[in-house]
Amino acid sequence: MRSVFKLLSLEPDPARVRDLASVERIAEALGHLEPDGARYVATFAYVLARVAHADWDISEVERAAMRRLAEQTVGLAAEQAQLVVEIATGQALELGAHEYYTVTRRFRELSTREQRLGLLECLFAVAAADENVSTAENNEISKIATELGLTPPEVSAARGAVRQHLAVLRGLPGETKGNS
Repeated sequence: MRSVFKLLSLEPDPARVRDLASVERIAEALGHLEPDGARYVATFAYVLARVAHADWDISEVERAAMRRLAEQTVGLAAEQAQLVVEIATGQALELGAHEYYTVTRRFRELSTREQRLGLLECLFAVAAADENVSTAENNEISKIATELGLTPPEVSAARGAVRQHLAVLRGLPGETKGNS
């Protein structure tokens, strides 16, 4: 009987409640924002951390890029950006892939298509922060883009901005040392 209630969406999904706990933790740190605005910022930061963690390490240069993007893209003050990025990266390191899909889906629910495209550009900026977009980071961004409902041409256009940093293209004919 319990599964019937779950299928009919009459029972809360415990995985969704648990998975959104990381978002709520970040949103609580932004108490001055209205709840959906705080959740938007929280999911934005968490998805950035997802890409930074794709290669199993979140470097200081990636954290700095995330802080800068949180300030420039979602309008956080420097202190707030620092706090949000520290919580998001801590959650990504602690929980890893267990929350990635759910948080990305939540970002999609809270954002417009233009905001999702903006996030895509930010994801590539974080991945390229160390001047090397690893295959793992590139693949993770492609997964995120699919989860956000973005098209392959949109991903290719955003990827073009960091083409010179793509690890997969290094050493190919036509690539010079200055472009690799």
